[in-house]
Amino acid sequence: MAERVGMLIDTSTCIGCKACGVACKEWNELPMAPEDKVEFKGLSYDNQGHLSDTNWRHVKFIEQFNEDRSDSRWLFLSDSCKHCQQAGCMEVCPTNAIIRTEFDTVFIDHDTCIGCRYCVTGCPFGVIQVSDIKGTAQKCTLCYDRLQVGEQPACAQACPTDCIEFGEVDSLMKLAEGREKLLKSQGYDNVRIYGKSDILGGLNVFYLLLDKPDVYGLPENPQLPQKNMMKSYTFSIAGMVATGVLALLAFRSRRMSHKADADQDQDKAV
Repeated sequence: MAERVGMLIDTSTCIGCKACGVACKEWNELPMAPEDKVEFKGLSYDNQGHLSDTNWRHVKFIEQFNEDRSDSRWLFLSDSCKHCQQAGCMEVCPTNAIIRTEFDTVFIDHDTCIGCRYCVTGCPFGVIQVSDIKGTAQKCTLCYDRLQVGEQPACAQACPTDCIEFGEVDSLMKLAEGREKLLKSQGYDNVRIYGKSDILGGLNVFYLLLDKPDVYGLPENPQLPQKNMMKSYTFSIAGMVATGVLALLAFRSRRMSHKADADQDQDKAV
């Protein structure tokens, strides 16, 4: 197996230029959204809104203002599939169409995918969508075809500020830890690394954030689908037991009522 590769997304150097998104669309030949779905969302300079079957990379624009709007700052996040170590989409796929490559990335085999949408609900980051045209699940592949010939992903190559750093994950993590220490020394108290082993066993595509994850629309503690399902199963079983007990009590009460009526009729007859 080849080395475990991924990307560090350093939000402190992202300028929101969207070169990464353009490069992703161009290399992967992703179409524009249908004309009837193109609309002005009014979300700052973000008109994509979210990741989709045709947008495998999405640059988020976060505008922050103080109460009297005398001070402000912009935060940017180039978002995509995280290629999780514990990938919920892989766990729920019924046909094993979602596989882990020799580079330790998560890849969807479109010849095996049946478009069941289980992976859509299994991903805690809302990354995957099923294409209405192709009928299969779509997401970032980390440019698997480029990795196979020794090239870096198109988004990383196109980034003008090296906000997107591609390489071996352990080396990138050391780089991120060094930058985190530097930024804290410069007064960025909320800076943090999102995607260490505490997040789904580690994310191969991880982030250096300048603020809390929820500011960027990232879950603080993403859960695997079976953990969420276990709670649902528990409530479902408890509900079924309660329903059964109530039904039994109702049946017993009705039976006793019928018996009392029968005894009363018998007494009258005597």
